[in-house]
Amino acid sequence: MLRKILKKLRLGQLLKQNYGKESPGEQNLEKSGLSLNLADNLVLLRNIFGKNADFVLREFNFGEEEKMQAALLYFDGLVDKRIVNESVIRPLMYDSRFFAPRELKRAQKMEYLQEKMVAVGGVKVVTTIDELLDNCLYGDTILLIDGFAEALSLNTKGWVNRGVEEPKTEAVVRGPREGFTETLGLNTSLLRRKICHPDLIIEGVQLGEKTKTKVCLAYLKGVVSADLLKEVKTRLQRIETDAILESGYLEEFIEDAPYSPFATVANSERPDNVAAKILEGRVAILVDGTPMVLTVPMLLAESFQSPEDYYSRPYYVSFVRTLRYLSFFITITAPAIYVALTTFHQELLPTPLLMTMAAAREGTPFPALVEAIIMMIIFEILREAGIRLPRPIGSAISIVGALVIGEAAVSAGLVGAPMIIVISLTAIASFVVSAQADAATILRLFLMIVTGFMGAFGFFVFLLALLIHLAALRSFGVPYFAPFAPLNLQGLKDTIIRVPMWAMLTRPQLNNHNNRKRVKFGLIPRPPRKET
Repeated sequence: MLRKILKKLRLGQLLKQNYGKESPGEQNLEKSGLSLNLADNLVLLRNIFGKNADFVLREFNFGEEEKMQAALLYFDGLVDKRIVNESVIRPLMYDSRFFAPRELKRAQKMEYLQEKMVAVGGVKVVTTIDELLDNCLYGDTILLIDGFAEALSLNTKGWVNRGVEEPKTEAVVRGPREGFTETLGLNTSLLRRKICHPDLIIEGVQLGEKTKTKVCLAYLKGVVSADLLKEVKTRLQRIETDAILESGYLEEFIEDAPYSPFATVANSERPDNVAAKILEGRVAILVDGTPMVLTVPMLLAESFQSPEDYYSRPYYVSFVRTLRYLSFFITITAPAIYVALTTFHQELLPTPLLMTMAAAREGTPFPALVEAIIMMIIFEILREAGIRLPRPIGSAISIVGALVIGEAAVSAGLVGAPMIIVISLTAIASFVVSAQADAATILRLFLMIVTGFMGAFGFFVFLLALLIHLAALRSFGVPYFAPFAPLNLQGLKDTIIRVPMWAMLTRPQLNNHNNRKRVKFGLIPRPPRKET
């Protein structure tokens, strides 16, 4: 009992000596240095990590006649044990007879150890407890030696991660089949493979007081705007939160219009898509632990583009993009137009169609607005169920549920058949532009309600207010509705239509570009000249 009391008193004195405070929870670890006494350092680290079942502390002796005491610290599951055993422990314990000759001074031993004894690719010296904890928790192995007030952080990361697979949310027929993963280092390497240029800069920061999440900024030096880069860094530096677990956490802290239904920060899990945006002068934000990479600034026109658009013929791509814009308009306005025509403006319908619709709705107990709201809620429930359930079950429930509920509702006389057709068309059109599916759901509901009470007048007033909102919206200082408002004729070559690659001479106008030239003039393909 007396021994435990003395041990606690010694620990308290050590903490007070090292940190000037008695409680580990109140320690200021940021500037606290390591002790020269290995035993004191181990007591402190056992107090911090001792209750963790995955914490490993390996003590051993090495050097001439094994006179030097050392300890390795790491977390099981975060390190590659083969590297620890073969590249760290083996050289130190079995080859250390050549280490630290008598004529070598003590101040040179750590440098000698770092340069000649440890066979690990990444080695750095840490001098504070804060650095030691951060590196150890991120998968490094810490080497502590008695008599040294510094430690070596050895890059031995080796946790299990998911391999590179085809993206699930951005499937293409033609194009690369690789997508980002949850490992930050692997994601940055995928970008390096796409942009093999020294001007590609990847800067790292750390966010989240509890999670210590690694975040990287990727941009192309000489192309990105200095103002844009400064603004991105400023918004990241002002974040003070406990956790950043996914890029969605980060997006809500840096977006321009948090109360707008439209997202002002783009995301993608395709390296080719992110690389293309970096080459246009944007900044990519990679978050450790998620395959979704953020890119800023974002334009509304990006939502109607696909990576495959640049791998296919421009004429077909222009047609497909026109369908996307039309589908987005249909998914927002189709229920509202149906409600307006059946409730307020029946005279606009041809007489045969009006009589058919009236016969189909005969006996239905609810007005058109209530019918539309009920069916839209049922559709959203079915979609959510299809997404959350396992894929084999989810697809079956979505299809069978839609058929059964739609047929049963019409047979029971709860809704009319034309309403089922309108809602089905709306649902199909919503899947065409998946990037704006969330915003389309909110806008569709509000437009339907406004039209149900005010008719065509409310319909056009809502659309006008929507256009004004889009024109006023900004994404990191760039007009969200560009190049439509403000109008930029050069920017229209990659919006509704896509001109051939040899005609895209300049990059999009984002802030103040340092280098807008993208393609050399005069690269239009021509047939070979005939020899005379």
